[in-house]
This record gives sequence, structure tokens and C-alpha cells, in this order.
Amino acid sequence: MARAVSSFKSGDQLSKRSIIAWRTVQFALWLAGATILSCLLFIPATGTLLFWNILIPLAPLIFVVAPGVWRNVCPLGTTVLLPRHLGLTRKKRLTVSQSSKLNLAAVIALFVIVPLRHAVFNNSGHATAALIIGLAITGIIFSYFYEWKSAWCSGLCPVHPVEKLYGGNALMSVPNAHCSQCRNCVVPCPDSAVNINAVADAKTRYQQISALLITGGLPGFIWGWFHVPDENSISSLQTFLAVYKMPMTGFAISLLLYVLLQKNIPELYKRTLHNIFAAAGVSFYYWYRIPSLFGFGQFGKDGLLVNLQPFLPAWSMIAIGACTTAFFIYWLLVRKPNNGSWLVRPAYSKAA
Repeated sequence: MARAVSSFKSGDQLSKRSIIAWRTVQFALWLAGATILSCLLFIPATGTLLFWNILIPLAPLIFVVAPGVWRNVCPLGTTVLLPRHLGLTRKKRLTVSQSSKLNLAAVIALFVIVPLRHAVFNNSGHATAALIIGLAITGIIFSYFYEWKSAWCSGLCPVHPVEKLYGGNALMSVPNAHCSQCRNCVVPCPDSAVNINAVADAKTRYQQISALLITGGLPGFIWGWFHVPDENSISSLQTFLAVYKMPMTGFAISLLLYVLLQKNIPELYKRTLHNIFAAAGVSFYYWYRIPSLFGFGQFGKDGLLVNLQPFLPAWSMIAIGACTTAFFIYWLLVRKPNNGSWLVRPAYSKAA
């Protein structure tokens, strides 16, 4: 796969060897995802540990450093694109307005689903499995009707807004292992746009609202989310709604701050403002998530992977948090933009 990473350029076609390599990785990751889903259904405690405490904590780092790799091998993406690979789709094209509305729906879905982890998903393997299956079925239905990644991977997927927020300075461009030809199914294509930026690429009103909500609101939302304990049972509507209180309060505060700053800084610095909020969001995540993984969280066993309290001093978590924060500030704010895209655009289809 070395050539695929180092010398592949726009319009090149993947060699048979590279295709086999990417398909092998896709199948291996898909098999891992299927295994986790099986565990969620039949060994719920193990499944929730694997999904919420191993897979999900790795995702934001991957989105920052190598979003293109993730876009190639995401198990859910591989699943929903299977009908297109098999030619079992109607290949409809979304209008710009339709695509924009799907993007906004994805942002709203993210902010609705994530607090439910505290209420339901973190402590229920079966509920998490139902969520994954529901997302997969939805994605397959959309992929049946619409061309390639336009409706799901670049549209309604709740993870995609986070990819766009964090993925503005990817390590490198890698070949597109799903699309053999570019059919211009979504404009702008997040996979092929240089240094993708949710704010800069927002042209329609729906896109502008989406960019505003995810860029301005996510850092505070993440901060607030980590100040809510998991609920072992939901006894009332009040208890259910309580899981939204802190995340949405943080969301409102950071969104207000972002709007005020955006209105009062020169246009030249607005991309930097976007990057500051992106760095803040991912830094908040790991500042709180790493301690909870290793037994230093403020809510006991919530989010616990392995308890290292007997072996590590408390200050070690602060040191690790300082290191991850410094890394994300460097990567998103200091490091020179690579002027590349997540994936290398394949040759245009004559039918595009």
C-alpha cells in the first residue's frame, strides 16, 4: 500500500494490488465491527466495553490525523456502500438543498444521540446494538436510492460533522478505496476538498446553520457531557431530560462565545477561529476521557476501561491531558496546512 499513500495523485486508478490491500483492510475492520456487534447482542458487558471504551475513544484522534483512512475503512460505511459496489442502487443525485438539509439533520442527530449514552447506551449493550443496526439500515436505504457517499457518509451520518470539524489538516491524502470514479455526487465533496472546513464550505443557509452549530457548539457540548453521570435506570421524564441539561448548557455558552467572536474579528482570522474551536473540542474530549478510561474519572466506574489508580499518581492524568492538548493545538493551529484532501479524487466519470 506504500505507493497508494506516497505517490498516488488525482485521476490515478488503483492497481489491482492496491485494491486487494484496501479490500482486505476493509473486510478486517468490518469483521471487527461485526464481532463487536455480536458481543453487544450476546455478551453485552464485553460489547459495551469494546465499543464505547476502546473503539469510540480512538475515533476523534483518527479524525484529526487520518480522516481519509477512516473514510475508507469505517465498518458502517463499508456496510452501507455495499449495495453501490454491487450495482444495486438507483444512483439518484441529491440537489444542493437536499444535501444541505441532510447535513443539518446529521448535526441535530449528533446532539440528540450523544447525551442518550448517559441515559441508555453506556449501560445497555442491546440498546447500543439496536442503535448501530438502526443506523446501518438507514444508511443502506439511503445508499440504495442515492449515488455513492452523498446521502449517508457525506450526508446524514451523525459522525460526519465531527469529521469535518476535526479533519481540516490531515496528515496525508490517501486513495479513495470506495469510489472508482468521481460522479460529482456531492458538492463540495468532503473527501476531495483541500483542507476541508465546515465554515468556509458553507454556501447554503442550511450548511451555514450546520457549520455554526457544530463549530461553535461542540466544544461546550463535550465539556458539559463529561459533567453528567451515567444513569443505571431512567425512572422519570425528569431523569431522562437531565442528561441533556449540562451538555446543552455548555453548547449554548460556547456557541454564544463563537458567534460573538466571529462577528468581531476580521474575515482573515475566521478560519483560525474555526481551528481554535476544533482544537478545544477534541482537547476537552481527551482531557476528560483518558482519566475516566483509567479509573480517574469523577463518576467512579463510568467509562472505565482498566483501573490504573493503584499504579499511577493522579497528577499523571493532568500530564497526559496537557500533552494531548498541546498536540491538538499544534496539529490544528500551529502545524502548516498540508493543502491536501482526505482522499485523492479518482478520475471523473463521463456520466458525471
